[in-house]
Amino acid sequence: MSAPLLDVRGLSVDFVVGSETVSAVRDVSFTLGRREVVALVGESGSGKSVTALSLVGLLPRGARVRGEALLDGEDLLAMGRSQQEAVRGTRIGVVFQDPGSALDPVFTIGSQIEEMLIVHRPGMSRAERRARVIELLEQVEIADPASRLSSYPHQLSGGQAQRVMIAIALACDPEILIADEPTTALDVTVQREVLDVLRRLRDRIGTSIVMITHDMGVVADIADRVVVMREGRVEEAAGVRELFAAPQADYTQRLLAAVPRLGAPERPVPAAETAVLDVDDLSVVYGRGARAVAAVHGVSLRVGEGEIVALAGESGSGKSTIGRCALGLAPISSGSVRIDGVDLARVRGRRAVAVKRRVGVVFQNSTAALDPRRTVGESIGEPLRVHGGLRGAGLQARTAELLDAVGLPSAWHRRYPHELSGGQRQRVAIARAISLRPRLLIADEPTSALDVSVQATVLDLLRDLQRELRFACLFISHDLAVVDELCDRIVVLQRGVVVEEGSRIEVLRRPQHPYTRALIAAAPVPDPVEQARRREAALAG
Repeated sequence: MSAPLLDVRGLSVDFVVGSETVSAVRDVSFTLGRREVVALVGESGSGKSVTALSLVGLLPRGARVRGEALLDGEDLLAMGRSQQEAVRGTRIGVVFQDPGSALDPVFTIGSQIEEMLIVHRPGMSRAERRARVIELLEQVEIADPASRLSSYPHQLSGGQAQRVMIAIALACDPEILIADEPTTALDVTVQREVLDVLRRLRDRIGTSIVMITHDMGVVADIADRVVVMREGRVEEAAGVRELFAAPQADYTQRLLAAVPRLGAPERPVPAAETAVLDVDDLSVVYGRGARAVAAVHGVSLRVGEGEIVALAGESGSGKSTIGRCALGLAPISSGSVRIDGVDLARVRGRRAVAVKRRVGVVFQNSTAALDPRRTVGESIGEPLRVHGGLRGAGLQARTAELLDAVGLPSAWHRRYPHELSGGQRQRVAIARAISLRPRLLIADEPTSALDVSVQATVLDLLRDLQRELRFACLFISHDLAVVDELCDRIVVLQRGVVVEEGSRIEVLRRPQHPYTRALIAAAPVPDPVEQARRREAALAG
């Protein structure tokens, strides 16, 4: 058996925070072979990103790193900063999660790729650099690469920007590519395209890949071996098929069990005779004249009492715009949005406030949604105080009741958002959203920023609250597996237009529209055998 390309032995990383030392990574060991994809998997705080970034010297200066990381026998951790900088880019390339923040908005993509060649390949002529940049864009499958050299990052889609980041990382033919959550912010069809690019790069030019992810569907799709991490330690390491078929560690078993999957069993659908939300022929147009853009065009839908209806689609489909219209936060160009029969465009003053009180909302980013200067109790209590007129003991009692309803201790009303985890903050946001006993709850990607185990508990909470309180729920999501687990009916949007709607079973088991079928086919499933079968079927037909 040949020696591994990368051999990490006993890696430990500590951070000094004030007078305390925090251990982020503890005694981690793994190997990476040539042409191999190894996934470092774990939830937030598992140490997977710290592990990978320590290999290329990208940790903060206060970090204490111990152990060995041998690249063809040479210890990366023993190198000085100048040596690490030379390795980073020439022998190891790095692709980050958010290309929007990694790419410089004031330089063209051609110049940003070329910069890597100027720094690491100073002997190349300008003509050679241009030819190499075009070659790299071809490798990452950017259409018409020569014409894209003068494009700026804002002129690219998310998938194109991520391909440019991969091209930058590959500029000097590195032996290893570290991909840190490279598809997390992308739509499922774009995610599949980026994973296909990475797979073909491995096959064509022999790049070894360290894939950092929390998405078990991505792991099943691309990894050869898996290293499962938790709280800085390796819980389990195995071949991808072995790990998914027979996980040994309790944590791995729980992690896989929490992953939402398409194919949820049939369940009773509530009889929703009364429409709480009624959207009729809604259009939303931004701008005027030749610059006018239709974000939503001719959309009609209804959400009945006790019903959960999903708005599903990719970025730019118009799903969040419809949600904002129902909240009175987006202009209605034509058509109508009614809450309990009241047209939002025709009410003003106190009546408008009274109607909007019937609507609660949970946003994707609970950190941004909660005021960091207010305690949990103050955030939950604000709508009760402003709209419900509660004060003193009555307000405190209702706040405690709401904390209990979302599974948090009532004593936490004194805590601040930064003292809570992401899942706990989202529970606080849900408590605030249901505080006035809304008739309609709008949940806009409420679990997409959460780890899978936390996501599962939040979905269970939403389902239980909805059954108890009987509110109508408009659930906005791009994740069809989550939609399958939670929702009764589905409305599929593409570029502001409804392309398909029906019951959960009708839409997800018997899709009629090509776009719906493409979304379902692109969604990675946590099963490496099924993912391989899908790839073979795609190649065959």
